[in-house]
Amino acid sequence: MQDLAFTAIDFETANGFRGSPCAVGLTKVRGGRVVEEAAWLMRPPAGHDHFDFRNVRIHGIEAEMVASAPRFGELFAEIGAFIGEDILVAHNAAFDLGVIRSALEVSDLPGPAYDYTCTVQHSRRTYTLASHSLPFAAEAAGVPLVNHHDAAEDARASAGIMIDVVRRAGCASLAEYFAATNLRASHMPAYRPGIDEMSRPTRDILARGTVPPAPRWPQEGENTAPNPDADPGHPLYGRSIVFTGELAMPRQTAKDLAAGVGARPASSVTRSTGVLVVGDGFDAAELRSGRLTGKARRALDLMEQGRDIMVLSEVQFLQMLEARLPA
Repeated sequence: MQDLAFTAIDFETANGFRGSPCAVGLTKVRGGRVVEEAAWLMRPPAGHDHFDFRNVRIHGIEAEMVASAPRFGELFAEIGAFIGEDILVAHNAAFDLGVIRSALEVSDLPGPAYDYTCTVQHSRRTYTLASHSLPFAAEAAGVPLVNHHDAAEDARASAGIMIDVVRRAGCASLAEYFAATNLRASHMPAYRPGIDEMSRPTRDILARGTVPPAPRWPQEGENTAPNPDADPGHPLYGRSIVFTGELAMPRQTAKDLAAGVGARPASSVTRSTGVLVVGDGFDAAELRSGRLTGKARRALDLMEQGRDIMVLSEVQFLQMLEARLPA
């Protein structure tokens, strides 16, 4: 498979309109091997940046997590540069290419043409499965998917499926595989604002004229450096701390207070997170009630995997600091 080359792509969207991308993952394949990856969180195009709870429930990304991220229109040059002249590969590829097209349309930006192919179609031709959804197809290809709906992992899984499908067909490239199977790549034409007609999903959403109001983007603030002179015996000392929900104090103030006792403020929940402070009047015991932010949901997932994460309400956090909640 020395000539097998393509870029796999996966988008997550903020709401039901496909022109609302909030995350993208990209995986570049050369010679049948993954050689480079990239992923970005982003704010969806203005006017289409509301986060629907149904989408958040799927991917765990919420408005506050992309508050300081560039919008799709600001990132598209980097996304396009990564793709270059490659054919694009995706699971349910028409959706991901539709995301590009609609996001360009509502951003009033031009975009190049892309050839693409769908791993759902290839999975159906190659594997005998009860379901050809991405987790099942990825497992069949020998690239089990751990965090489905993480854009980077989904793109990597799609790449793995395409590599395995071509290998099983005994082909050395996508061109050879298409010829052997009587298939061909799909094509999305270039888009020129004001010249080319908008796609139907974009026309429909604009005609509806009922776009929900843009969210209040929480200001995540800077991740203050930990105080080197802090007491190592403090329970927050040296622990990575993340804040979520509406706090009674500015997010930056909370981060500064945490750094003052030697904690390491961070903007997102990862495997290194040690403390999650939940605002909006929550008590830690209420987290399993189902009223979860994306960060809280991610923390609970990690805790179920055995990670040690201390979950605190804002009041409990301030009690640890011997500070008072602002009036």
